[in-house]
Amino acid sequence: MFEFLTRDASKVINVNDMDNLIGKVELIDIREPYEYKSGSIKTSKNIPMGNLLTSPEKYITKDKTYYIMCQSGGRSGRATRALTKQGFDVINVAGGMGSYVGSKRK
Repeated sequence: MFEFLTRDASKVINVNDMDNLIGKVELIDIREPYEYKSGSIKTSKNIPMGNLLTSPEKYITKDKTYYIMCQSGGRSGRATRALTKQGFDVINVAGGMGSYVGSKRK
């Protein structure tokens, strides 16, 4: 009944703190392909949110850490909460592409 009071166990990093990690971590952009084509961060892999949440085991494993990003952080927040509940080690990239000011765009 009071599930909304339970602590959110999700991990978070701001998108503008990612530059030194790019190329060293598994970064998944969960936006739709047309959004991804408009620009993303180098080395990110595009796996739309619907696909990832429907069949996560097809795309990720429980023995690795994944950084999940979207346009603003809303979808990635929802996705990381759902994936964390399923036992995956995921980190929400808060702010998303809409807030990214770094030099690692593709």
